Amino acid sequence: MSEQTIENPQQYPEQLSDVLLVMDKEKKKIQAVTGVDENGKLKTVDATKKNQSQFMRVDRAGDLFTNFFSNFWRQLKDPTHLSFFKVPAKEAVETAKEMQKQVDAPTKEGEAVMVKHEVKEPKEQQQETKKDVEKPQATPETQQAQEKNEYRYKVEDVDWKTLGQFGINKEKIEKDGQLDLLLKGYKTNKVYPISVNFGSAIMRSEARLGFQDGENGKPVFVMYGVRHEPNLKAPFFGHEFTKEDKENLLKTGNMGCVVELTNPKTGEKIPSVISIDHLTNEVIAFRQERIKIPDEIKGVKLTEDQKRDLKEGKAIYLEGLDFKNSTNKNAHVQFNADKKYTEFLFGDKAPKQTQENDPKYYRGKTFSDEQYKQLTEGKTLYVSDFKDGQGNPYKGYVTLNKETGGYGFSFKNPNALKNKAQPTEAYKTQVAVNSDGKTNEATKHIKEPLKPEQQKPKTRTQQQRQNFPNITAKSKGVRR
Repeated sequence: MSEQTIENPQQYPEQLSDVLLVMDKEKKKIQAVTGVDENGKLKTVDATKKNQSQFMRVDRAGDLFTNFFSNFWRQLKDPTHLSFFKVPAKEAVETAKEMQKQVDAPTKEGEAVMVKHEVKEPKEQQQETKKDVEKPQATPETQQAQEKNEYRYKVEDVDWKTLGQFGINKEKIEKDGQLDLLLKGYKTNKVYPISVNFGSAIMRSEARLGFQDGENGKPVFVMYGVRHEPNLKAPFFGHEFTKEDKENLLKTGNMGCVVELTNPKTGEKIPSVISIDHLTNEVIAFRQERIKIPDEIKGVKLTEDQKRDLKEGKAIYLEGLDFKNSTNKNAHVQFNADKKYTEFLFGDKAPKQTQENDPKYYRGKTFSDEQYKQLTEGKTLYVSDFKDGQGNPYKGYVTLNKETGGYGFSFKNPNALKNKAQPTEAYKTQVAVNSDGKTNEATKHIKEPLKPEQQKPKTRTQQQRQNFPNITAKSKGVRR
């Protein structure tokens, strides 16, 4: 759980520290920040001299403040309705008064003061989303290096001294098998405890670690702090999350479709997929044009339709996967924007809403392309691996009604039943007579046709000819 505590603020030189001021956009009140509680709620006090000892003070050094604020921002449950300002500690009270005047009665001079001290959403946080909305993640050379699984950064270029101030050392990262990931330009696939002593404040948190390109070409350390929950209330680069979007993201971690995100600088519309970083709860976007789908997944060759569905962010169901350490050979597969590759969805993460809308899905099972093809051709499909609500297996026969698109199920082969159940002659006679007044084998020797609803000859002659068809006309004079 994220935590921040304040320790003896007077021990830290004021001329080397800054204070964070904050304005709640709804309340329109300037206050001083004192920390973040365990629920991600910002803790503040009025920016007065009486409360100065409670102000959170942070080192104004560039890298330290940048990393501090990046992680601080992420700890907040909903930071989007807040505006932050960094001011020198010795000027905090007076600057807060000036800002409050600007909030109450705006002027050009007051606006200049606000702009001068405002701290924007940290670039480190924006990078994971804006790099795919505003510009490519890296130059063609570094992108190719990542695709070839090569190193993007050199270990000797890393500022390990700065990492040490956060409680991170090279030996620990290397021992955990995370160093290669960092040097190849990826985030660690685990979170690390972070502890920073600013003299006036000690910040403890958890974060994924990563590097990004610095101005001098060397890697800059980045912390991806853990959020309490994904922020799906605010618009995401122009996209308003629908109820279905939220349900998909919270259930599977992937939104399941392509949406157009808007570059805030150019207004360009960029088709992208969206996922949740399952370790930090951050919302991550990835350009659709950069999605690469393999030809084969765990021994299963993908069809062109399956590749297209994956590139559109949809989940597909694959059977016969070659999992070496598992008896389960079937799973849903979906592209994850954070991982930048396809992932398997098992159990509760299986996208039910996708299944239910899938014409290949029936009774908890998604038919393969070949099985669905047989059904659409009018063939009966025998399925041996259905499962009931308790997980017990059962077998049965499935047919597809082309007109309604609905499935039919039977425990017995409907084709075998159809072959056995042939209509009797009496039934054919009844149908023929009642429907069309026609004759058949049972009535063919009767010259005059039976009337509708007449099931047998009424006259004696008709009866004789039906019962004794070989008797000729000369037999009429014979009496018995």
